[in-house]
Amino acid sequence: MATKPKAVQHKEVLITGFGGQGIVLAGQILGKAASLVDRKESTLTQSYGPEARGGACSAQVIISQSTIHYPYVRIPHIVVCLSQGGYDKYAKSIRPDGMLIVDQDLVRISEGSDLTLYRVPATRIAEEVGRRMMANIVMLGFLSAVSDLVTREALHETVVKSVPKGTEELNSTAFNKGHDYGAAILKGMEKKAAGKKGAK
Repeated sequence: MATKPKAVQHKEVLITGFGGQGIVLAGQILGKAASLVDRKESTLTQSYGPEARGGACSAQVIISQSTIHYPYVRIPHIVVCLSQGGYDKYAKSIRPDGMLIVDQDLVRISEGSDLTLYRVPATRIAEEVGRRMMANIVMLGFLSAVSDLVTREALHETVVKSVPKGTEELNSTAFNKGHDYGAAILKGMEKKAAGKKGAK
């Protein structure tokens, strides 16, 4: 498992789950944070299975330092899965050096992958905050800690501006808890790597 990746000129991100989890909202927040706050180029496309709540859906976000000529994600750098169906459909599409982030209580992983893999108890953290449906915001907070897609400040600001009125404080807490969880994982990985070097 690798540490926080360096920023690149162009990144493709796919967020997937089922209807009612706020998948498209998460994609909108990520894209807005990149373009309106961090002043990068971004695009968002979305797809649904059955339109009913519970149907499969995904949000595809591209973030780039230059003009984006094709708005659809082809080989994602990062895939965030909040459902088993999303994982089963999209996990194999990630590039070999890509990153996979899953809700550890909702997604069972096929072992043997060389991807950078993070298991996050996003739904559990959201429930502790007070609302299960904020797992998408927890994931955005986690993503801000383990990637350089957008700055933490830009993403947090956009979360607060994008969620329903009256829920700003709860969503802010969910975001911060997700970020703190990601930061703690990275710190633990760094200590483990330093320990291995010291043992040589």
